[in-house]
Amino acid sequence: MPAVLAALGGGCSEPAPPPEAPPLVEVATPLAERVADWDDYSGRFEPVDAVEVRPRVSGSIESVHFEDGQVVTQGQLLFVIDPRPYAAELAHAKAQLAGARAQLANADAELKRAQALIGRKLISEADVEVRTAAQLGAAADVAAAEASVQTADLNLSFTRVTAPLAGRASYRRLAAGNIVSADTTVLTTIVTEDPIRFLFDVPESALLKYKRAADGTNASRVDIRLQDETEYRWAGRVDFLDNALDRSSGTIRLRAVVANPDGFISPGMFGQLRLFAMQPFDALLLPDQAVVTDQTRQVVYVVDAAGVVGQKVVSVGRLLDGLRVITEGLTPQDRVIISGVQRARPGRKVSVTDGVVTAFPTGVSRGENSTLTLPGEPSRGGGL
Repeated sequence: MPAVLAALGGGCSEPAPPPEAPPLVEVATPLAERVADWDDYSGRFEPVDAVEVRPRVSGSIESVHFEDGQVVTQGQLLFVIDPRPYAAELAHAKAQLAGARAQLANADAELKRAQALIGRKLISEADVEVRTAAQLGAAADVAAAEASVQTADLNLSFTRVTAPLAGRASYRRLAAGNIVSADTTVLTTIVTEDPIRFLFDVPESALLKYKRAADGTNASRVDIRLQDETEYRWAGRVDFLDNALDRSSGTIRLRAVVANPDGFISPGMFGQLRLFAMQPFDALLLPDQAVVTDQTRQVVYVVDAAGVVGQKVVSVGRLLDGLRVITEGLTPQDRVIISGVQRARPGRKVSVTDGVVTAFPTGVSRGENSTLTLPGEPSRGGGL
């Protein structure tokens, strides 16, 4: 009976399932590239030079000689203030100068006569001294009258208000007929447009990094994009570092100069800046999805020649074109799982297909010696 039961039990048992096939993953060696690193900052554009145009004399505006928003040249006529009162002052000063010169001529003649008579002892020395003092006073009066003429002539020239520098003028603050006060009333403003400056603040930690890494060849390169732009199309260079940090914020002010030949950028605009803080360096790149966060570590899965999965702890950098910069932990020969990472387990065997890591999956090509930057961004050298 037990033998029968054993035979029956053996006939009812199910066959063992076939062994599970190893999961399929895609592997590739890291892409070796020369990359440039940067820091991002926000800032605002400001003109290199800006001036408030104010009158040097008081009076009534007689005429305006520019259009609102016009690009003006240095010395171009902008406003004319009624010149008649100042022309009259100049004529009065010239008349006083003529009278002072007449007095001087008379004093010179009196002194010469006195000097001739003193030799014959016909007048006293005191009389000569009086005439000498009168001649000196008349000469001083002539000098003062000449200065008055110069001042009146200068004031008359100030009735023609000209542009102190070349740039774009703002709107006219006052129309013809308004009364203006000397050195007080703002008539308009003028700002330069090309080049233009970009001001931004960096923290102390970044400043120390820049100073330690600066090699005099690339530390000052910057690229800037405007608020509605996706590409950093405006290139510039840092030309100024402030002399002290702001104690309240722990930052220091930097300034970059950017070419603006067509005046597209206006002072006051905001922008996003990339400061390339060091020389390009050699790095390995992998698709970002190939990097796995394991608690506090960043790891990648690698496959050996036998198809067994292992893991390596890596140090990662910036994301470029969808590729993550690997700064430490990998070699160019490592076969890294770039697809199917979720199916891989360290110590287990996998079935692999070979893939390729490319920096430009859309097919955009690049020269062999270029530096990896964002798509559409030119590769440029630099100097601080």
